[in-house]
Amino acid sequence: MTAHGHQIRGGCLCGGVRYELNAPFRRANFCHCSRCRKHSGAAALAQGRVPASGFVLLQGRELLVSYTEAGHMAKVFCGRCGSSLFGGTWPDGPEVSIRLGTLDDDPRIRPSYHSFADEVPAWDTLAADGLPRYPRRPPRDVA
Repeated sequence: MTAHGHQIRGGCLCGGVRYELNAPFRRANFCHCSRCRKHSGAAALAQGRVPASGFVLLQGRELLVSYTEAGHMAKVFCGRCGSSLFGGTWPDGPEVSIRLGTLDDDPRIRPSYHSFADEVPAWDTLAADGLPRYPRRPPRDVA
């Protein structure tokens, strides 16, 4: 259960990988960087960050494939069905970046900003949703 008493679970398309969150999200955003677009196959990747201590992999470790380039965050997906699941500094860092589309339950948070807004592809238009837009990463104090 999270601090709000709400259990949050998620997993991949084929059901082989399952995880649970036992801590509330710290922040959530839409990332438009080319890496997240290619990893998700979408115009932006909706993601939320949780402390690593609040992330529990329930099953499917053997199915996980992690891709990391030097100087960039990890991109973790299911090797069977290809679902983009999580990443960030997983498995050894302080936070896990959860792909909101893999959740079964309401995360009780909504994306609050757009990062890498300067990288929105030519075939898309950034939504007029009133959220702050950062050309690259947001300032450190953005929650």
